[in-house]
Amino acid sequence: MFKVTPNPPETENVSPCESLDSTNLHEAAERALDHHFASPLDKSRLADARPVNIFAVVPGLHTETLLANACETLASINAMASDLAFELEGSRRSIALAIQQMIELSQLLVNEALEQVAPAG
Repeated sequence: MFKVTPNPPETENVSPCESLDSTNLHEAAERALDHHFASPLDKSRLADARPVNIFAVVPGLHTETLLANACETLASINAMASDLAFELEGSRRSIALAIQQMIELSQLLVNEALEQVAPAG
């Protein structure tokens, strides 16, 4: 069978380093080394650090959608806190039950807001 491409492909005998600016390569290498090997207490790196949001809400969502999702999230957290509270004893159980009660109160507020925005009946 005849191969269409030569084996190995024919290339010019030009070094890839000759076409690149050595100053740019040196600066890039320095940046890479500084990034990976800088001390954690380097204050110059902290000045450029910006907080990164991992989670975000899509702008422009309807209030009803936001409240419905908040209600579902609170219901899930309420169930987890309730399960946790019944596995604990003593003051830890009281704290878990207090957290569960605050979640339930928040859920009631969100449900009322949802009802005002989009009445069920």
